[in-house]
Amino acid sequence: MPGIDECLLAAMVLPGARGASLVDWTSGLALGTVGDSPNGDHEATAAETAELARMAAEQRAFSTDGLPVEDVIITAPSGYHLLRYVETAFDSSVFLHLWLDREDGNLALARLRLRSLAEQLVLG
Repeated sequence: MPGIDECLLAAMVLPGARGASLVDWTSGLALGTVGDSPNGDHEATAAETAELARMAAEQRAFSTDGLPVEDVIITAPSGYHLLRYVETAFDSSVFLHLWLDREDGNLALARLRLRSLAEQLVLG
């Protein structure tokens, strides 16, 4: 079972991966980062994506039948941002953020791979 660093490195193997991080959406802190950051600052990116992740997770409009949000996908002209929530034994307030190049990335493959990585990730 992979830890944070191994998980992020596995995400970077995906075609078109430009950067990945594990973020605590309660505090906005990056617990680990690898690769590039969209704005050149991993900590600022973590804080900004944490706001989005927190908003999506806390809104009843996004949960169906009381089930939690699984992931958030943002498309931009140059790439995709995929936020995958990670279930944990404590408070489940972390998510994986993967930044993909739009031309080389495969969003469907990335979503499946992040789901698998989130299920295997060991925090502690």
